[in-house]
Amino acid sequence: MNTSLDCIPCLLRQTIEAVRLVSADPFVHEQILREALHWAEEMDLNQSPPVMAQRIHRRLREVTGVNDPYLAAKMWFNGISVKLLPALRAEVQASPDPLMAAARIAIAGNMIDMGVNGNVTEADVNRAMRQALSEPFFGEEERFCQAIAKARSILYLADNAGEIAFDRLLIEQISPERVTLAVRGAPVINDATLVDAQAVGLDEIVEVVGNGSDAPGTLLDDCSLDFRRRFAEADLIIAKGQGNFESLSNQSGNLFFLFKVKCAMIANQIKQPTGTQVLIHSSVFRPD
Repeated sequence: MNTSLDCIPCLLRQTIEAVRLVSADPFVHEQILREALHWAEEMDLNQSPPVMAQRIHRRLREVTGVNDPYLAAKMWFNGISVKLLPALRAEVQASPDPLMAAARIAIAGNMIDMGVNGNVTEADVNRAMRQALSEPFFGEEERFCQAIAKARSILYLADNAGEIAFDRLLIEQISPERVTLAVRGAPVINDATLVDAQAVGLDEIVEVVGNGSDAPGTLLDDCSLDFRRRFAEADLIIAKGQGNFESLSNQSGNLFFLFKVKCAMIANQIKQPTGTQVLIHSSVFRPD
């Protein structure tokens, strides 16, 4: 997915929110914002939005000396999400279609995205889980279920901390022995890393690998050779979140995107309103 002009104000807003999170110094705020404005002027709009976001957050960490500006928020989201798992697991097990119930709960968890909304509250998360099975849904359920049934190896690309707890419910339904979970290789925004996978116990049921990149998406050229090999060899790839959709929407292969539509640009591309849960195959955008 290319970067739209409408993505640029969002990236600048994200820049201001992030730098204020880690520094109270107005000089630092201005410095980072001015650099981001300069980069926006020269950026290649043929690249996906995570490319610019990666550059901004790398510079933020460099200037402030804070390796993981969102660490406290990520730990908090993991904690409140894990507390919800027993009740949600029981709901999945009682459903006439446990796989799709778990998928919808995992997609609903995609609202924990501080790149889009830096003010997500515990009440917001609780509400999202209550409404997970009744929210508007657009997807290819039968094709997804068939793909899971056939796949011997599944690469699951995680998105955000907190959200990753709800991914566990879907992975349990898929059957963990076939799944490798990929997380970001280094901190960026509130995206999940190995620490977050461990916090929600996913390392106890699946192999967890870092992708070698600090982009808030999956920029294959920036990922490690090991991750790219796993990506190429997987029978099925499940990609969670808008960042993974933005960076992989032109990628061919047996790839499903699971995310919540959170901005007008994605809504326009998907032809579905903001707030919709989406489960679609990559061939919708680039036929194999």
